Amino acid sequence: MLMKTLIFSGTPRKNGDTMALVNEFIGHLNGEYKIIDAYTCNIRPCIDCRYCWKDAGCSINDEMQEVYSYIQECDNILIASPLYFSELTGQLLAVMSRLQTYFCSRFFRKEIPIKNVKKGGIIIVGGGDGNVEKAFNTACMLLRHMNAIDVAPIVYSHKTNDIPSYEDVNAMKSSKDLAVFFNETA
Repeated sequence: MLMKTLIFSGTPRKNGDTMALVNEFIGHLNGEYKIIDAYTCNIRPCIDCRYCWKDAGCSINDEMQEVYSYIQECDNILIASPLYFSELTGQLLAVMSRLQTYFCSRFFRKEIPIKNVKKGGIIIVGGGDGNVEKAFNTACMLLRHMNAIDVAPIVYSHKTNDIPSYEDVNAMKSSKDLAVFFNETA
């Protein structure tokens, strides 16, 4: 069976520090992968219409419908983002707000929305004085809502305003190690 990995990318810079680490990760990843680019995808944020309080899924018909399907079938989920004010980017959070359906499934409808447990990973890049802890906690919470329970140690490159992430030996090695972690079968 071909392993599948879903990557949520929260960076607006296609050749920036976050993508350097994502590309290093992809270079060592087995199986297929799908990248959801928060800045170019056609996914609107949650509008709190409360459709998911009573029904599975979401009332908004956009690219998120395909993402929901991929979440169900994938083995691994990666969240990658630069730090903006010590948090994941706003555009990524807007996309991820559509995971509200999974919370409502558990809380209101008393259903388990995603049966298969997944592995999770987080790549965060900070250029300045940000605190990674808040963004890490947010990413972990989002991964839990997608049933990614086994989360690898964070891949983090800090002070990228001074040293680009592709020159951060520890971050590049951690990106490779994350791919190896995803490649291991349970």
